[in-house]
Amino acid sequence: MKYPRAVSTAGKSIRALGIATEAAPTRVRAFSSVGVNGTNTTVTHSTAATKTKLQQARPSCRPSPHNYQRPLTPRTCRTYSSSSATSSTPLRRTALYDLHLEHGAKMVPFGGFEMPVQYSDMSVSASHHFTREKASLFDVGHMVQHRFEGPGATAFLQRITPASVEALPTHQSTLSALLWPGTGGIVDDTIITRLGPELFYVVTNAGCREKDLAYLKEQLAAWDGAEVRHEVLDRWGLIALQGPQAERLLEQALEVFTRTIKGQKVNLRELYFGQSLFVKTDYSVRPLLISRAGYTGEDGFEISIPPADTEEATRLLLKISGSNHLRFAGLGARDSLRLEAGMCLYGHDLDDTTTPVEGALGWIVGKDRRAPAAEKDKFHGADVVLPQLTPKSKGGSGVSRRRVGLVIEGAPAREGAEIVANGDKIGVVTSGCPSPTLGKNIAMGYVKDGLHKAGTELEVLVRGRSRKAVVTKMPFVPAKYYKNLST
Repeated sequence: MKYPRAVSTAGKSIRALGIATEAAPTRVRAFSSVGVNGTNTTVTHSTAATKTKLQQARPSCRPSPHNYQRPLTPRTCRTYSSSSATSSTPLRRTALYDLHLEHGAKMVPFGGFEMPVQYSDMSVSASHHFTREKASLFDVGHMVQHRFEGPGATAFLQRITPASVEALPTHQSTLSALLWPGTGGIVDDTIITRLGPELFYVVTNAGCREKDLAYLKEQLAAWDGAEVRHEVLDRWGLIALQGPQAERLLEQALEVFTRTIKGQKVNLRELYFGQSLFVKTDYSVRPLLISRAGYTGEDGFEISIPPADTEEATRLLLKISGSNHLRFAGLGARDSLRLEAGMCLYGHDLDDTTTPVEGALGWIVGKDRRAPAAEKDKFHGADVVLPQLTPKSKGGSGVSRRRVGLVIEGAPAREGAEIVANGDKIGVVTSGCPSPTLGKNIAMGYVKDGLHKAGTELEVLVRGRSRKAVVTKMPFVPAKYYKNLST
């Protein structure tokens, strides 16, 4: 899920995980949840049994040496290569599947879904440029939308993430990460949005769905604070409108969507990056959740839509905007756009063994979380992550590797390419592609600490040949987020 300092998303409905509880429970705790049909249910967790099953199913979260020479290998199937699908589990479809086919989409497996990689009317590069110059619409309905509420929601999210959740204003979002206890490794990156005093909308990655839900189930079972209710908003739509024309296009669409709604004022000029609002529409009894956010580095919005309204709302948005100004874009363009924006792709640039500091995400650790007053105030992995924030030269533990940006001469470097200095391997590329905007080959990877400063000259092995690479600050292309500069 990028990495500006605030972003947003929307919610989902509780999903059975099928984790057996045959072991004798050492401690049992129940929490209330709301099912898809809106009925109240009670889910009882057996802590011992849950842990037994999770140890068998989840990736290891044992401490790793974090050796900079260890390749960062993908831990999830989050890829859009059609040849990579090895699971026999049937692929899911978003609510926009039929609409994608109508627009000539090429569908490929991605995160357990059939998703569009590109469309017949444009090449990936042309779609990339169209987004930067006009606006594109991305279907991100495969992402997992969650809802956390209850008197313990704030404290619970502060336990499993390093975010300053307690200080987060209503309708404000922040990028964060679910962390493993003990190691501080990243379970998944996430966006957290406060919708009320103890009500939060959280979005996580589709490719981590099973792992994340098992993790959350385990953490809720072990939670010893006030009640927390967790709901997954299954089948809800999520679309991302991105590009310099995004605000104008959404504004004219909302004029059509809300013609009969009395007393509702929607001023997108006053909605800044990282903020969200609910908008009532003529065609739905439930409002849209509109967040100023995105994964491209452009200004834009993410819109969470009730299940029955997703296709209709998307069709109307495309029709009202017109194809000269707005078109669908697929995973191909999304990948090159996010790389130019310096945003991570989980399973490639981040994984279970990577801490936020190693991943150049130390800023997601809230300032008020860096000196916990008591053990109960610590986030998972705080004993590992907090000392890493201070370099060894200043008395901290620092890190042995760091995520960096690279500009590479010659052929583009892809994931897995070795990074070399003076003939020695000092790192590995985790993402790479030609930049349509810059006309250069760009990449992201991990290098030995000390070789991470901008301007450092290195080499990357591409198809057996050494290519010159220069460490470069990210984002590669300046971000165009609409921010409130007065705060």
